[in-house]
Amino acid sequence: MTSRGQSTAVSTPAPTGDGRSVTEVHYPSDGYPADHSVAGSHGTHSAHSAHSAHSAHEAHDSYGTQDDRAVPTIGLDQLHDTVRRIAANVERVLVGKPEVVRVALVTLLAEGHLLVEDVPGVGKTSLAKALARSIDCPVSRLQFTPDLLPSDVTGVSIYNRQQSDFEFRPGPVFANIVVGDEINRASPKTQSALLECMEERQVTVDGTTYELGRPFMVIATQNPVEMEGTYALPEAQRDRFTARLSIGYPDAAAELAMVDEHAGANPLSELRPVSDGATVQRLIDRVRGLHVAPEVKQYAVELTAATRQLPEVRLGASPRATLQLVRAARAQAALSGREFVVPDDLHAVAIPVLAHRLVLTTEAHAARRSATDVVRAILARVPVPHGNRTR
Repeated sequence: MTSRGQSTAVSTPAPTGDGRSVTEVHYPSDGYPADHSVAGSHGTHSAHSAHSAHSAHEAHDSYGTQDDRAVPTIGLDQLHDTVRRIAANVERVLVGKPEVVRVALVTLLAEGHLLVEDVPGVGKTSLAKALARSIDCPVSRLQFTPDLLPSDVTGVSIYNRQQSDFEFRPGPVFANIVVGDEINRASPKTQSALLECMEERQVTVDGTTYELGRPFMVIATQNPVEMEGTYALPEAQRDRFTARLSIGYPDAAAELAMVDEHAGANPLSELRPVSDGATVQRLIDRVRGLHVAPEVKQYAVELTAATRQLPEVRLGASPRATLQLVRAARAQAALSGREFVVPDDLHAVAIPVLAHRLVLTTEAHAARRSATDVVRAILARVPVPHGNRTR
């Protein structure tokens, strides 16, 4: 048994029903791992089997992203080509929504998390699964329900009578992509089980810390219309999501194309991976090193600071929002094929990164002002740096 407060690594994102680890599983012939779904029920851990904390010390990293061996630096052209292939793959499932796919990829390259808010049936879960399958990463799916427990998310230590020791059974968060359906249907206690995972990429259970694999991304969905029996996400948790987006209804041409192409078969079942987790982690590391000039950093600070000074905003963007804004701008610059960030990159990501973090006053809601309107007004008001000058 690991000592209390000890840090270890669990490399098994989702065990199989016969007790073998994922690294031993023969995946389906379509080339990507099968999804592992968990529905909330008291004391139920059907999606994960026993995996001792002791064996976690010696387990091989199944994600392939934590190897200390030197890897060649990825070029910007290769990054752009890889991201283009991932986007094209996802758009085979999410027809007619290139902007939505762009924000999802920006969030992935910024090593962040994505909150998708929209009505049922527009493709929220399909977006998450298509992204996971395109990069050939282990994916876990959590259906959040009122009876879901925190241990159903993170995992639990169970006493093994044969070994006279406790063994840790990892939860669904031990995957590269974690899809949380209708996250606002779980209790705040269960929602808070994701806080440490999302911020620190680790899970602490019974005093023992388990490192999560890289890349790690939470894609949560929620229905903003049907609010009965739901729990609004607290500001602390919403702030941990790098970006929020709404998919919206497709236009007539895209919906007709979807009927022609998808009515006879599930596009997800035909999707093939175009990259892998190790490559995606190298892309993330590459994006992290893009240059941000002091003037652009100052501009990012001024944008977030402006949200705290408006009378119609009760709670403005946090310092974490500033960090996420810069990281997302780096990812946007990489998608544009540049080695440096320009103010236009901040503009391109400002609304999905900042809007969901703002809490408006009652008067602003009465005047039908939205957080998106507030961010747009700030972008128009704060002077844009231009070299040593502003305009």
